[in-house]
Amino acid sequence: MKHNYLSAVIGTLCASLLATGSFASSHREAPNITRSPALDSTDFYAFNSYESGRADFVTLIANYIPLQDAYGGPNYFAMDPHAVYSIHVDNTGDAVEDLTFEFRFSQALAGGEGVKLTVGPEGNSRSVAVPLKNVGGVTATDMSAVNFSESYSIKLRSGDRKTGTRTDVAMASGMGTTFKKPLDYIGNKTFTSPAVYATYANSFIYEIAIPGCSTNGKVFVGQRKDPFVVNLGKTFDLVNYVPVEGDSAPGAGDGGGFPGGITQSSMNDDLLDKNVTAISLEIPKSCLVGSGNGVIGTWTTASLPQARILNPQASFNKTEVNGGALTQVSRLGNPLVNELVIGLKDKDRFSVAEPKNDGQFADYVTHPSLPELLNILFKDAVNTTLGANLPTLAPTNFPRMDLVTAFLTGFPGVNQLKTVTPSEMLRLNTGIAATAQMQQSAFGVAGNDLAGFPNGRRPGDDVVDIALRVVMGRLCYPIPVGGVDTDLGLCKPADANVGNVPFTDGAPLNASMMKNMFPYLADPLAGSN
Repeated sequence: MKHNYLSAVIGTLCASLLATGSFASSHREAPNITRSPALDSTDFYAFNSYESGRADFVTLIANYIPLQDAYGGPNYFAMDPHAVYSIHVDNTGDAVEDLTFEFRFSQALAGGEGVKLTVGPEGNSRSVAVPLKNVGGVTATDMSAVNFSESYSIKLRSGDRKTGTRTDVAMASGMGTTFKKPLDYIGNKTFTSPAVYATYANSFIYEIAIPGCSTNGKVFVGQRKDPFVVNLGKTFDLVNYVPVEGDSAPGAGDGGGFPGGITQSSMNDDLLDKNVTAISLEIPKSCLVGSGNGVIGTWTTASLPQARILNPQASFNKTEVNGGALTQVSRLGNPLVNELVIGLKDKDRFSVAEPKNDGQFADYVTHPSLPELLNILFKDAVNTTLGANLPTLAPTNFPRMDLVTAFLTGFPGVNQLKTVTPSEMLRLNTGIAATAQMQQSAFGVAGNDLAGFPNGRRPGDDVVDIALRVVMGRLCYPIPVGGVDTDLGLCKPADANVGNVPFTDGAPLNASMMKNMFPYLADPLAGSN
């Protein structure tokens, strides 16, 4: 029976080869998206809310604009006013969105032309616009010094993203359908202190009335500390470190792990001083699950009109003319798929398609190249260090049904939708209770925590370490489920010589680094202290 099911999955994958692309975007992972950082989706999260009293809600967070230096003035990091940023939900399992939350942004200057100062003596003075986004201190109760502002609208589209019915999402207070976005954290002369900025930013959390939903949700859009943790520079320099835990346990400091292996340190996190811009929603579970089995598939996209003609006489809000059909330029579901799985020649194609067309990338999942690259880089050194004679470090089970399950179908009984359509989405079982912040395992399901990745993704899930271990065969070994070591039946230990090795990039992450309430991500770093 299992063999027939797996054969059907592979058959569906191979039969789905189409002419357009798929999968995800994050942190400059595809050549084309690097040209449009305001459209680059850095990370996507979907998890059962773990704030006290919010057990009936799901939180969805789509981060954009990677590698923000906090001091990046004077214009900082605005969203593209001509783009549509979307969060999609499939609750039936056909790899087609059933619900889409669309965000469109606009920008404005104070008074229409911005703050102006009178410059020059009487009789020879001019009213001259200032070059900065604010002209004085800013607090939650006094925003009179703000010179530049962003606002946004939200529409809920039911059904297909192009043809479905669109309805406004409004403030639950009845104050309309236009929401405001806070200024980025310019610095502590503008905002006085981190506490003052936090109060200011929190004033932009809105309670929302969602069409067709009897319970209100929440929304926040604004700058946050980048929650992603990764040894970025060395990882993409042909993994310029030994990617195995060097201590007997992470953080033990005893050197009792793999000889020469990397040890955990925040100094290994190249995003330690970076911010991002987060689009955050908290939605009642009952409004997301439809008639399915309580599991949802989610992803985020950003789209632009197909044509953009630059204005040779550019001015504020008149820099170009945009026209034509909306065209997807960025997409993200599961983390790290485009970075670590998809080949360079297909990364741009990978960014622009829909989940229903993911079969064209089947070979990247069933026969991944990353394990072979790690084998080439490290096999001889590992054998020399251990006095071993391993023929390969790469798993030998082909097709890699462990990866097909992790990335394309979900796990039966955990995060698999009622109908199984192989496709790349972040799948979340809304019926599995959230784990309280301080009890969460950074290794999610593999850490005996069913509420974590790959059952959705929480900000404190260490997806880099998890992904490294999974691609190197961790699922060929029993993993703890409900405290019991469980053989998933996807492959065998003999298929993965190093599948039980604690691969890591040495950059630690855990839930305590985040907030324990909406919008969960930590407040951004200040541009000036």
